[in-house]
Amino acid sequence: MGRRVTQRDIARMTGVSQATVSVVLNETGTVRIAPETRQRVLDAIRATGYVADVVGRRLADRSNRILGVFTYEPVFPSATADFYHPFLVGIEQRAEQLGCDLLLFTSGPHRMRLADGCIVLGRSIGRDELARLVAEHHPFVSVGRRDSPDVPYVGADYGAATAALVASAVGLGHRRLAYVGTGGPAESHLDRLRGFADACLAAGVFATHEPRRDDTLTDAVRRVLAAGVTGIFLEEPADAAELIAALAGHGRDVPGDVSVVVLGEPTRAGATPPPFDVTRFRTPRREMGWQAVDRLTEIVGGGSGSDTASRQTLLACELVPGETLKSASASKEST
Repeated sequence: MGRRVTQRDIARMTGVSQATVSVVLNETGTVRIAPETRQRVLDAIRATGYVADVVGRRLADRSNRILGVFTYEPVFPSATADFYHPFLVGIEQRAEQLGCDLLLFTSGPHRMRLADGCIVLGRSIGRDELARLVAEHHPFVSVGRRDSPDVPYVGADYGAATAALVASAVGLGHRRLAYVGTGGPAESHLDRLRGFADACLAAGVFATHEPRRDDTLTDAVRRVLAAGVTGIFLEEPADAAELIAALAGHGRDVPGDVSVVVLGEPTRAGATPPPFDVTRFRTPRREMGWQAVDRLTEIVGGGSGSDTASRQTLLACELVPGETLKSASASKEST
């Protein structure tokens, strides 16, 4: 097959459900399987060389192999380009490998106990809600870093990725930089702004934060240009095309006059793509979903992953050079 054989593959080959394959593999006596059906499954297992995943088997000893996914905001993808799609792909792929079923919750967290454990997904999750989940001792893992020592999560190291891009800009001669975006309250935005501010401070360069109140990007651009900024770090990549157009409206070329860096991927489906390959970083979204499933199965299984310190993981983001971060000339720095 060119990939690892899963329980779903065995089920398709033998014409039974994945649950039936699981029962045969785990030799449980609680469910009766017809002898000919059991033999058909065993023959397929031998023929394909299927090997059960150790973590999945440990989960099976303690649970019903049902993992929940609870979303605190609308995340079900409307297109493959949707921001949340890779997270869900990673979750689904790893759950399939482990022989687990997924249960999507949309009506409220009070129903999470229908699953053995739950993956929570969303940019903004209230601290009170997270504290309640911890207090109830129901196994869960957050996709995304959370500001709580008790919350297990798999997140992206946005701060380090942003700092690395600041270092690239400084290395190209930029000495006046701006961060355009909210900078919070979501941890993913806080991390980006913190990485930007710390890197600028360490490099000894001018930094300003333009939070974009209720006005347009054109107004934000006017303010940062008045401050002599030659490099703009944009929090929401979906606004990249609008930002570049706003700079053009002020007579500034990208990247000839002003460099632009975007911090991740667009979070709004259908965003207008910019006219350039923008310098950015790539969030390891599929890997985050995948590892969240692994972390959850460890917690459910009571393994080493039940220790809080080992359950909080940040994955590195991949830097994408792009075409919009270029050298800053002396004349631009003096504007």
